[in-house]
Amino acid sequence: MSFGVVEGEPDGLTVAAIEGHPFGPITFAGPRWALADVRLLSPILPSKVVCVGRNYVEHAAELGNEVPKEPLLFLKPSTSVIGHGDTIRLPVQSKRVEHEAELAVVIGATGARNADRAAAEKAIFGYTCANDVTARDLQRADVQFTRGKGFDSFCPIGPWITTDLDVSDREVRCEVNDEVRQLGRTKDMVFDAATLVSYVSHIMTLLPGDVVLTGTPAGVSQLNSGDTVSVSIDGIGTLTNKVV
Repeated sequence: MSFGVVEGEPDGLTVAAIEGHPFGPITFAGPRWALADVRLLSPILPSKVVCVGRNYVEHAAELGNEVPKEPLLFLKPSTSVIGHGDTIRLPVQSKRVEHEAELAVVIGATGARNADRAAAEKAIFGYTCANDVTARDLQRADVQFTRGKGFDSFCPIGPWITTDLDVSDREVRCEVNDEVRQLGRTKDMVFDAATLVSYVSHIMTLLPGDVVLTGTPAGVSQLNSGDTVSVSIDGIGTLTNKVV
């Protein structure tokens, strides 16, 4: 098990192993494999996942909520994180679990604390896809988000981290069993990625590898056992998970 760099053209991607973590100078370790021959784990294991609610106007409206004047934050535990191809497990406590396709921001080597916008932009290592899986009935019953968002397997992240990417206007898509359920663009976020990183950093220190989820567009819907759910962001890739 190691970090690696994905290289090549879409029809012939390879993974080259690197020494240590990816937050400093990259040193290749020697082994290289075809992408099809490796298992992709979550591309990072964060100390915390900081999430932003109601960051798309239409999603806030579909749940009967107003858009907040400041980012609405909540946390998902690190134990909720799984990778591409791993299984989302429906908890017995819930009768309505929903998908939420999101752009995820990965914090780099410098971390971020009390960062202005320029420092926040420098603190961003890259971006990946995420699914903020939510037990909606429990979220509504509890009023706050911890239980409904925090179950093991409720934070798929992947398939990899893309660096040096302009995310100001990217398509965010969610498909369930090949049916499009969510289709939005990052330009419609109320607060953009750098603004969110700066805001969060004035509340809690963001450590290298921490992840900030930037909210979901409209179209959230129920997941059922046997479903396959995919989150795709152009310029990054597709994160796919089975539901049981």
